[in-house]
Amino acid sequence: MRCPFCGDLQSSVVDSRVTKEEVSIRRRRECSACGKRFTTYERVEEVTPFVIKKDGTRARFDRIKVISGLQRAVEKRPVSAGAIDAFVSGLEARFQERGVKEVQSEEIGLEVMEFLRSVDQVAYVRFASVYRSFRDVEEFMVQVRELLGDVESKR
Repeated sequence: MRCPFCGDLQSSVVDSRVTKEEVSIRRRRECSACGKRFTTYERVEEVTPFVIKKDGTRARFDRIKVISGLQRAVEKRPVSAGAIDAFVSGLEARFQERGVKEVQSEEIGLEVMEFLRSVDQVAYVRFASVYRSFRDVEEFMVQVRELLGDVESKR
């Protein structure tokens, strides 16, 4: 494992623990060259489905891409990295449990929007504004009104 600080390839495992979700192992490593510690995660490599994009092209499901999109939406919002990771892990698990070989990008986008809607409404609106590619302010306002209606009905 390459050290993220100095790039050396030699490190030793100092501590190993199973994560809370019991789907990966967290390893604390110490670089043999610079002595700094860093964390790695080991998880079972499972077959991930292909994502069918809006233009019909196919690409492997990319966990990092989903996480980075979520991180942009929740930037400066009170949503933990753990909540994002747990959501994406659950999303992957649902695809694998269903045994699907392909999934529409719209399905992923809708699940992400539902997650954001439940954890942070500002992040939801941010994500929706990019994901839905609103053509004008009125389309955006319809989405905000819908969200406000949901908030009012929960009171």
